[in-house]
Amino acid sequence: MPPYTIDITVEEEIAVDAASVEETLIFTLNHLDVGPCEVSVSFVGDATIQQLNRQYRNLDEPTDVLSFPQEEGEGFFGPVRILGDIVISLDTMERNALLFDVEPSIELQRLLIHGVLHLLGRDHATNEEREEMLLLQEKILGHL
Repeated sequence: MPPYTIDITVEEEIAVDAASVEETLIFTLNHLDVGPCEVSVSFVGDATIQQLNRQYRNLDEPTDVLSFPQEEGEGFFGPVRILGDIVISLDTMERNALLFDVEPSIELQRLLIHGVLHLLGRDHATNEEREEMLLLQEKILGHL
């Protein structure tokens, strides 16, 4: 297994199972055959993610997950890839879990996988891309 560096940041008063987060990210990176890399994950509330969504996507509303890739283009140079940052709103994640009738831990895994796929350049701007990305996301989740 390649060495991974995972940095987890949590806003005040939010509880996160860091071991489960790391396990999900490591499994996803291995499944996607990603070599040595660094990933940062921040867990925030709706107010913070709404501010980021407004600033970077011009959408003045909370969302569940945002990804900020550090790589541009196809190549990377150096022994360790710095993939980027994933930001997850646990408030929105919990609402999604209720809406989709799944355990919050499963929805959290889904958002972590989704964030990694975005960091690796996957997107869902069109229906075809969305279907392909979401199918891969659910496939990885099913193997967890």
